[in-house]
Amino acid sequence: MSGYYYYSGCPDHYEAHYLDACSVCGKSLHNSDIFMYRGNTPFCSKECRQEQMEIDEAREKKLKSGRSLRKSDSKSSTPNKTVRTGIVT
Repeated sequence: MSGYYYYSGCPDHYEAHYLDACSVCGKSLHNSDIFMYRGNTPFCSKECRQEQMEIDEAREKKLKSGRSLRKSDSKSSTPNKTVRTGIVT
């Protein structure tokens, strides 16, 4: 048995690896091409990867537009502060 490895681990305790399934559709990635996005996100096809890219773009646009609305709201609103000047005796 030289050169062969024996695995005595229990298959019931298998921990999923992040490259086991497509991040969008969940399709198994074993024995197939893997398309990656943003470093560590696996996909089964260019289409699934493109779908995730579009989701991320929409999320970023929404986040940016929310930030710009809050900034413009704070600039356009005038605070109701009373400033008193004078000498207190």
